[in-house]
Amino acid sequence: MTNARSAQRGQTAGSEPDQVEMTVYRAGVTVHRAEATAGGRRHPRLAALTRAARPDVMPAMETSWLHPRDELVETMRRIYRYKMTTTSGGNLSILDPDGSIWITPSRVDKGELQPADIVWVQADGTRIGRHAPSSEFPFHREIYRRRPDLGAIVHAHPGALVAFSICRVLPDTRVQLLAHAVCGRVAYAPYACPGSDQLGRNIAETFARGADCVMLENHGVVIGGRDLQDAFQRFETLEFVAQTLVKAATLGEIQPLAADRLVERMPPEPGELPPAAPTNREKELRTQICRFVRRAYQQRLLISTAGSFSARLDAGQFLISPRRRDRLELEPRGVVRATAEACEAGKRPSRTAGLHAAIYRRHPEVGAIINAQPAHASAFCMTKAVLSTHTIPESYIVLNEVPKLPHACVVAEAERIAAEVSLARRPVLLIENEGALVVGKDVLDAFDRLEVLEATAEALILSRPLGPLVPMPLAALDELRRVFGVN
Repeated sequence: MTNARSAQRGQTAGSEPDQVEMTVYRAGVTVHRAEATAGGRRHPRLAALTRAARPDVMPAMETSWLHPRDELVETMRRIYRYKMTTTSGGNLSILDPDGSIWITPSRVDKGELQPADIVWVQADGTRIGRHAPSSEFPFHREIYRRRPDLGAIVHAHPGALVAFSICRVLPDTRVQLLAHAVCGRVAYAPYACPGSDQLGRNIAETFARGADCVMLENHGVVIGGRDLQDAFQRFETLEFVAQTLVKAATLGEIQPLAADRLVERMPPEPGELPPAAPTNREKELRTQICRFVRRAYQQRLLISTAGSFSARLDAGQFLISPRRRDRLELEPRGVVRATAEACEAGKRPSRTAGLHAAIYRRHPEVGAIINAQPAHASAFCMTKAVLSTHTIPESYIVLNEVPKLPHACVVAEAERIAAEVSLARRPVLLIENEGALVVGKDVLDAFDRLEVLEATAEALILSRPLGPLVPMPLAALDELRRVFGVN
């Protein structure tokens, strides 16, 4: 039986200042100095210091061209914006190829972090920056020493993972195939005082034994990755699984996947479509997909690693989000034009592309499709609980009934899933241990259903401590079918 116990200040925005105050620590001596930045005379170590973005706006996190300072700031802003850390909690670092470490500072407001606040610690221990590095720098350094394959570390105290931490329970990622693949091995490190060498040894030893995500007893989580984006995505995925498990625990026994279902099946490599200039309709659909994908992320209906959107382009082609690309940074040129067997050269469509192709082929009335794993709806996918739409008129009118299918692989069993969906009668399906499948006549229609689905699931979970559900009477449902044409 599996349940929750086994599931588990810097500069203001604007132009750069003429001088940036830096503090250099060498051999225990602190020296304050100002680094010239005017007229192209910046110190090389400040050359990539970029203009600060507004902290209330979440830009796309395209990391490949970012200086480590900027990448750390954008990632921390994103973690803070989505309430996965507090003003004082958490730290991030990047290991430079030369062996130095870029790390977030100690005692600086996470919500106002600027590139100039980042500390650069040289391999010889010299520290360059206006602040001291995070007090937990020792465990970052020790992890990199023990795990040379890691290039970045995320440490934070997100609510759901802290809940598991204070109960000494591991979040069970076996409840979702993609989460299990992304998060890797999760293990615990024994408690030690924050900032201590002992804590560093405990965490590093756990990483050295092969862990990818290390839960800290009565503390939080530390996650490593090949780069910061990889570490962040692993962190965000584990926290999302933990949130979903906590919600699912209120619904009943949690059902993990069997071992043979935890093998990620990738679709065959598609052929290449001939180049074609995009029509105005295609440009419009690409923009719509990007806009709604970002909106879904901001609404926490998607996370960076999971979920796909598509829209029918014509009788044989559709546009779909790409595979393993951060959902928040998706741009129109990154959307993939595809058919059942091929796609644009140099691109990789979502692993759900075959399923979407099958749905478009079987159901010509469908104009858009979404696969998603929003936390509340996914909680129903991890248990035997039924998601009732007989709650308020909006839920029944927009969703109709929401049946749940036994677990099915969206790659290998695409045709079986496609046969179950229907725009008129079954526009929303839940798939055990997979998530939600939503269809619509267009992208807005599908997105509206996804939002209503998650709002309905959330209300059902929130209602449980209050008493038993009182559904709308059958007469009311008959009236809604008659007035609104619900099939």
